[in-house]
Amino acid sequence: MSPDVPITVPDLLAQYESRKALIRSRLAEFRLVRETADSLRLFEELVFCILAAGSSARMGIAGVEALRPCLLSGGAEEMAACLKHVRFHTARAGYILHTRSYLEDAFDFDLCNLIESFPDPQARRDFLASTKDIKGIGYKEASHFLRNVGYTGYGILDKHIVSILHRMGWLADASPPSGRSRYLLAESALKDFSDRIGLPMDEVDLLLWSAKTGEVLK
Repeated sequence: MSPDVPITVPDLLAQYESRKALIRSRLAEFRLVRETADSLRLFEELVFCILAAGSSARMGIAGVEALRPCLLSGGAEEMAACLKHVRFHTARAGYILHTRSYLEDAFDFDLCNLIESFPDPQARRDFLASTKDIKGIGYKEASHFLRNVGYTGYGILDKHIVSILHRMGWLADASPPSGRSRYLLAESALKDFSDRIGLPMDEVDLLLWSAKTGEVLK
């Protein structure tokens, strides 16, 4: 879709009808992760989000595949070599290694119990986004991770979604929000928009992303 073509609610609803089955199937896959995943699987999703930040979902997927042989045991140099096709591969390898060591030392790498231990959705995301030893994860990628492992009610406010909301008049700022307060404000706008058009926010999030990219990935 050209960025110069205005997006209207009828446009989006028509796209929703054509992609509804795929969107709902993808969300069901995310729920299954929450129901069945062990801590390694959750860590893979966290690594995906570290790699996808400022890059792309496809790059994140390829990066996780490349890292699988050394994800739990590799050092920074080995990981960087596996990620040489990824933007800022040396820095991201360091982020992954530091985060892995922190989760091992502080939580015995029990991500399943860690993620389930928070009393409410905001506390869960705040922990991921603001803990300094979880590297490369801000509010967008913390939301992205939680959505991908089956939690609902989080908006993944990347440049594509923010661009559409801005063009439709639901956000004043066209740049992706940074910091907790701006992120929550933009997420509230996404929730209001979803309510207005009568669709669940989790489905609208994927709908807007696919409207810009042509794909329903993760």
